[in-house]
Amino acid sequence: MELRQLQTFLTITQMQSFSKAAQILGYSQSAVTVQIRLLEEELNTRLFDRLGKGVVLTSNGQQFVSYANNILQEMNRAMHFTREDETLHQPLHIGTLESLCFTKLPAVLHYFRENYPRVPIRITTATPKELIEKMEHNHLDIIYFLDRSRYNEKWNKVMEVEEPIVFVASASSLLAKRREIPVAELIQFPFFLTEKDENYRRELDHYLESKGLSLTPFLEISNTEFIIKMIRENRGVSYLPYFAVKDCIEEGELAVLNVPEFQKSLYRQIFYHKNKWKTREMEAFIRLTLEDAEEEDR
Repeated sequence: MELRQLQTFLTITQMQSFSKAAQILGYSQSAVTVQIRLLEEELNTRLFDRLGKGVVLTSNGQQFVSYANNILQEMNRAMHFTREDETLHQPLHIGTLESLCFTKLPAVLHYFRENYPRVPIRITTATPKELIEKMEHNHLDIIYFLDRSRYNEKWNKVMEVEEPIVFVASASSLLAKRREIPVAELIQFPFFLTEKDENYRRELDHYLESKGLSLTPFLEISNTEFIIKMIRENRGVSYLPYFAVKDCIEEGELAVLNVPEFQKSLYRQIFYHKNKWKTREMEAFIRLTLEDAEEEDR
C-alpha cells in the first residue's frame, strides 16, 4: 500500500470522479485507475461502484475513508514534527459571506498578518450553498458562514456561535421610537434586503409565508454595506445580523426595532472537509477566529 494510492483514493472520494481526480493530482486517468485497482486487490475489496461517468463509495469504501485519512495525517505529522518552529508560508483560501468579510474577518486577518506575514491569503465570497459546493470540490480550504446549524458527516465543524438577526431602521426614523411593531405593519415600509432564498432572508420569507403574508422589497442586493448605508440615511427598513449593524447602533446611527412576534438567531460556523488535510495555516486561522469570538463574549 502506497501513500499516493491513499491520496488518490481520497481525492476520488471528494471529487466523485476518476477523471477529475486525475486532473487535480496531475496523473493520467489510466494511472489513477491502476492505483485504485492495486489498492482494491491489496485490500481484497471493492472501494468504488462505477455508475455511468461517476463513482460512489461502497460500504467498505466508506469505512476505509477514515483509515486513509488517519494514515495520511499521521504520516504528515511524522514528516513535519521537527519543523514545528518553521514560519508558516503555505497559501490559505477562505470562503465566506460578504457580511462576515466586512465585519468579522478584518480583525482576524490583522492578527494573522502580524503573526504569519508570509502566508498568502485568498478570500472568496459567496452564498452558503455555493461555499459548501466549493469546499466539497476542494476549491476552498475553510468555509466561514452564517446559517442554520449545519451538520454533515463529511465535514469537520470547528466553530459555532449564535447570532441574532434583527430588524433595523435609522435611529432618527419614527419606527425607532415605537415600543413594539407588528410584522404585518412593518412590512408596509420600504425594505432593503439581501437576495431571496439565502440564510436570514430565507428565514424571514418562510415566517411571512406561514402567516399568510408577503413582502416585496424596495431593493434586493447582496452587498450588506450598501444596505446599511441606505438605512442609515433613513431610506427604509432592513433585516440583518446584529454583528453587521452593531457599530452603527452603538454610534447612534441605527436602532433595533422591537418585533416580538418574530425573534430569530442563526449561527456563525466554520467547516473544512474531512478529506482535507488540516494544514498549520488552517489551524492558525481557526485558532485566531476562535480567540476573536471568545474576546467578543467577554
